[in-house]
Amino acid sequence: MTLYRRMTVADLILASLISWVSLVLPAHATPLHGRTVGIQDGDTLTILVGRQTTKVRIAEIDAPEHRQAFGQRAKEALAYLCHGQSATFDISSKDGYGRTVSRVSCAGTDVSAYMVSNGMAWVYPRYARDPRLFELQDAARAQHRGLWADPNPIPPWDFRHTKK
Repeated sequence: MTLYRRMTVADLILASLISWVSLVLPAHATPLHGRTVGIQDGDTLTILVGRQTTKVRIAEIDAPEHRQAFGQRAKEALAYLCHGQSATFDISSKDGYGRTVSRVSCAGTDVSAYMVSNGMAWVYPRYARDPRLFELQDAARAQHRGLWADPNPIPPWDFRHTKK
Protein backbone atom coordinates (compact mmCIF):
# COMPACT_ATOMS: atom_id res chain seq x y z
CA MET A 1 0.00 0.00 0.00
CA THR A 2 1.32 3.45 -0.92
CA LEU A 3 1.23 6.27 1.59
CA TYR A 4 1.36 8.94 -1.08
CA ARG A 5 -1.13 9.61 -3.84
CA ARG A 6 -1.30 12.11 -6.61
CA MET A 7 -3.21 15.29 -5.91
CA THR A 8 -6.36 15.60 -7.96
CA VAL A 9 -7.81 18.87 -9.21
CA ALA A 10 -10.34 18.68 -6.38
CA ASP A 11 -7.48 18.34 -3.86
CA LEU A 12 -5.76 21.40 -5.32
CA ILE A 13 -8.98 23.43 -5.21
CA LEU A 14 -9.60 22.39 -1.60
CA ALA A 15 -6.04 23.27 -0.60
CA SER A 16 -6.37 26.65 -2.31
CA LEU A 17 -9.68 27.31 -0.59
CA ILE A 18 -8.24 26.45 2.83
CA SER A 19 -5.28 28.77 2.20
CA TRP A 20 -7.59 31.59 1.08
CA VAL A 21 -9.89 31.20 4.10
CA SER A 22 -6.92 31.33 6.48
CA LEU A 23 -5.90 34.65 4.92
CA VAL A 24 -9.41 36.12 5.06
CA LEU A 25 -10.36 35.08 8.58
CA PRO A 26 -9.37 37.47 11.35
CA ALA A 27 -6.06 37.00 13.08
CA HIS A 28 -7.65 36.79 16.56
CA ALA A 29 -9.87 33.75 16.84
CA THR A 30 -9.37 33.67 20.59
CA PRO A 31 -11.12 36.17 22.85
CA LEU A 32 -9.35 39.40 23.75
CA HIS A 33 -9.58 40.83 27.26
CA GLY A 34 -9.36 44.47 28.20
CA ARG A 35 -11.00 47.34 30.06
CA THR A 36 -13.76 49.54 28.69
CA VAL A 37 -12.47 53.10 28.52
CA GLY A 38 -15.09 54.85 26.39
CA ILE A 39 -18.76 54.73 25.45
CA GLN A 40 -19.68 56.40 22.16
CA ASP A 41 -23.38 55.51 22.07
CA GLY A 42 -25.69 52.63 22.95
CA ASP A 43 -23.96 50.11 20.70
CA THR A 44 -20.34 51.27 20.41
CA LEU A 45 -17.59 51.30 23.01
CA THR A 46 -13.82 51.55 23.24
CA ILE A 47 -11.82 48.80 24.89
CA LEU A 48 -8.21 49.11 26.01
CA VAL A 49 -6.23 45.91 25.42
CA GLY A 50 -2.68 46.30 26.64
CA ARG A 51 -1.72 49.74 25.33
CA GLN A 52 -3.99 49.70 22.28
CA THR A 53 -7.60 50.83 22.12
CA THR A 54 -10.16 49.14 19.89
CA LYS A 55 -13.48 50.71 18.97
CA VAL A 56 -16.07 47.92 19.07
CA ARG A 57 -19.53 47.98 17.49
CA ILE A 58 -21.64 45.52 19.48
CA ALA A 59 -22.83 42.75 17.19
CA GLU A 60 -26.44 41.84 16.44
CA ILE A 61 -28.05 44.92 18.00
CA ASP A 62 -28.83 48.48 16.96
CA ALA A 63 -29.35 51.11 19.65
CA PRO A 64 -31.24 54.37 19.15
CA GLU A 65 -29.24 57.23 17.63
CA HIS A 66 -28.10 60.22 19.72
CA ARG A 67 -30.92 62.49 18.52
CA GLN A 68 -33.49 59.72 18.66
CA ALA A 69 -35.81 58.94 21.58
CA PHE A 70 -33.94 56.77 24.12
CA GLY A 71 -30.58 57.47 22.43
CA GLN A 72 -29.05 59.07 25.51
CA ARG A 73 -30.62 56.49 27.83
CA ALA A 74 -29.16 53.66 25.72
CA LYS A 75 -25.70 55.23 26.00
CA GLU A 76 -26.14 55.58 29.76
CA ALA A 77 -27.27 51.94 30.07
CA LEU A 78 -24.19 50.76 28.19
CA ALA A 79 -21.98 52.99 30.35
CA TYR A 80 -23.61 51.64 33.52
CA LEU A 81 -22.82 48.06 32.46
CA CYS A 82 -19.42 48.50 30.84
CA HIS A 83 -17.53 51.70 31.62
CA GLY A 84 -14.37 50.90 33.56
CA GLN A 85 -15.25 47.20 33.58
CA SER A 86 -13.34 44.24 32.21
CA ALA A 87 -14.47 43.34 28.70
CA THR A 88 -14.06 40.28 26.53
CA PHE A 89 -14.52 40.26 22.75
CA ASP A 90 -13.05 38.84 19.58
CA ILE A 91 -12.25 40.43 16.26
CA SER A 92 -14.87 38.75 14.12
CA SER A 93 -15.32 41.42 11.46
CA LYS A 94 -15.03 45.12 10.68
CA ASP A 95 -17.80 47.49 9.65
CA GLY A 96 -17.75 50.26 7.06
CA TYR A 97 -16.39 52.70 9.66
CA GLY A 98 -13.42 50.48 10.54
CA ARG A 99 -14.85 49.42 13.89
CA THR A 100 -14.51 45.86 15.12
CA VAL A 101 -17.93 44.17 15.19
CA SER A 102 -18.18 41.63 17.97
CA ARG A 103 -20.29 40.19 20.73
CA VAL A 104 -18.95 41.74 23.93
CA SER A 105 -19.09 40.64 27.53
CA CYS A 106 -18.58 43.26 30.27
CA ALA A 107 -17.86 41.97 33.77
CA GLY A 108 -19.24 38.60 32.61
CA THR A 109 -22.52 39.95 31.18
CA ASP A 110 -23.43 39.56 27.50
CA VAL A 111 -23.87 43.16 26.35
CA SER A 112 -26.16 42.38 23.39
CA ALA A 113 -28.55 40.42 25.60
CA TYR A 114 -28.42 43.06 28.35
CA MET A 115 -29.24 45.97 26.02
CA VAL A 116 -32.06 44.13 24.24
CA SER A 117 -33.64 42.71 27.41
CA ASN A 118 -33.67 46.18 29.02
CA GLY A 119 -35.29 47.77 25.97
CA MET A 120 -32.22 49.86 25.17
CA ALA A 121 -31.60 48.37 21.71
CA TRP A 122 -33.32 46.50 18.94
CA VAL A 123 -32.17 43.17 17.63
CA TYR A 124 -30.66 44.06 14.24
CA PRO A 125 -32.47 41.49 12.07
CA ARG A 126 -30.13 41.99 9.14
CA TYR A 127 -27.16 40.76 11.20
CA ALA A 128 -28.67 38.80 14.10
CA ARG A 129 -27.68 35.16 14.45
CA ASP A 130 -28.69 34.46 18.04
CA PRO A 131 -32.41 33.52 18.20
CA ARG A 132 -32.37 34.10 21.97
CA LEU A 133 -32.06 37.85 21.32
CA PHE A 134 -35.44 37.87 19.57
CA GLU A 135 -37.02 36.18 22.61
CA LEU A 136 -35.48 38.81 24.91
CA GLN A 137 -36.77 41.58 22.64
CA ASP A 138 -40.28 40.11 22.62
CA ALA A 139 -40.27 39.99 26.43
CA ALA A 140 -39.02 43.60 26.69
CA ARG A 141 -41.69 44.74 24.24
CA ALA A 142 -44.44 42.87 26.11
CA GLN A 143 -43.37 44.50 29.39
CA HIS A 144 -42.90 47.98 27.82
CA ARG A 145 -39.30 48.20 28.99
CA GLY A 146 -37.11 51.05 27.80
CA LEU A 147 -37.80 52.15 24.24
CA TRP A 148 -40.84 49.86 24.15
CA ALA A 149 -42.60 52.32 26.50
CA ASP A 150 -42.83 54.63 23.48
CA PRO A 151 -46.16 54.07 21.69
CA ASN A 152 -44.45 54.13 18.29
CA PRO A 153 -40.73 53.33 18.58
CA ILE A 154 -38.76 53.85 15.37
CA PRO A 155 -35.94 51.40 14.66
CA PRO A 156 -32.58 53.18 14.26
CA TRP A 157 -32.12 51.87 10.70
CA ASP A 158 -35.40 53.61 9.73
CA PHE A 159 -34.49 56.74 11.71
CA ARG A 160 -31.14 57.01 9.90
CA HIS A 161 -32.85 56.56 6.54
CA THR A 162 -35.37 59.36 7.20
CA LYS A 163 -32.59 61.76 8.26
CA LYS A 164 -30.69 61.47 4.94
